[in-house]
Amino acid sequence: MRARRPLRIVVIAPLRFPIRRPHAGGLEAAVWSEVDALRSRGHDVTFIAPDGSDFLGEDDAFTLPSLQWGDRAEQTDTTWPETYDTLNAAALSRALDKVAADRQRYDVISNHCLHPLPLHRAPTLGIPMVTTLHTPVDTAFVDAHRAARGAGSVFLSVSAHTKVQWQGAGVPSTTLPNGVDPEAWPLGPGGDDLVWFGRIVPEKAPHLAVDVARRLGRRLVVAGRVGDAHYAETQLFPRLGHGIAYAGPLAPDALAALVGHSALTLTTPAWQEPFGLVGPESLLCGSPVVGFAVGGVPEIAAAAVGMHLVPAADVGAMTRRAAAVLTDAPRREERAAIRRAAAERFSLQSRIAALEEIFTGLRGGPTELTA
Repeated sequence: MRARRPLRIVVIAPLRFPIRRPHAGGLEAAVWSEVDALRSRGHDVTFIAPDGSDFLGEDDAFTLPSLQWGDRAEQTDTTWPETYDTLNAAALSRALDKVAADRQRYDVISNHCLHPLPLHRAPTLGIPMVTTLHTPVDTAFVDAHRAARGAGSVFLSVSAHTKVQWQGAGVPSTTLPNGVDPEAWPLGPGGDDLVWFGRIVPEKAPHLAVDVARRLGRRLVVAGRVGDAHYAETQLFPRLGHGIAYAGPLAPDALAALVGHSALTLTTPAWQEPFGLVGPESLLCGSPVVGFAVGGVPEIAAAAVGMHLVPAADVGAMTRRAAAVLTDAPRREERAAIRRAAAERFSLQSRIAALEEIFTGLRGGPTELTA
């Protein structure tokens, strides 16, 4: 069901990276896609995001400063500079002040920020806030929710796994999986090479994909932004060469073409992956996936075709499963079936339609969501 009239939505982005293409990671891609889709469906979206993001308006109050790193060598995807609270969080607080002052202009807030401040402020903003839980349980988030006594907030989780984790910490939520735009990930013809794509960080463990490719004697292309220089320089880059190539961070069209021309995608999460956009993205291209069964990833496999999972960190099992998939590589008709199943379950359009219903139901004040 479409919203009866256009919604007036404030979207709060995570603070670490600009929300633009090529995306810094899956979280940034999900937020970009949400804003783009909501605007394309006629909604009025005010975007609070770091400088350099797409979709920013003319009001400078909603443009947040970039992170200020004193030593670039210390920059990782899991650390923050000393000025994070005094500069970045302070700017977010001022943006929320402006939203609260103009509360009659807005219907709902869609919060994707990983800082607990929006949850602290939720009871005083006068606008219902929907926070999407993209990560494992964060104690600062839990404390903020408790301090606010739950007022002003409802929560969505990107997987049932994530929902259960947060429920155990006292934060109830409704499951709404991430969505992927099928037009951005077209069906590809396949090929001979393996591909791994994502953030180059320890918790994604691309070096394990290299180990699998070496055992198989297959060429592997690794694509993605380096999010931990020490990890990349000590664990991944020394393994390059002899059939292992690093393509760097690719623009969306180039990345989709790479995945669509690959025999299969390897996914090697070394943490409890809350969702894992790589799975649906690859499947939309028709390329099967062999990955570790961790976190919310098995939910994707259960709802899709062409995703094959093995026990966590078991390189031998992944090698054997990948060999079997490569032996019986899907033909074009089978690749099309893989794509159709992924589009039916994980399309961005379905997610946005569900968000419209949730936002419309909350217009005028927060209520409980159906689990």
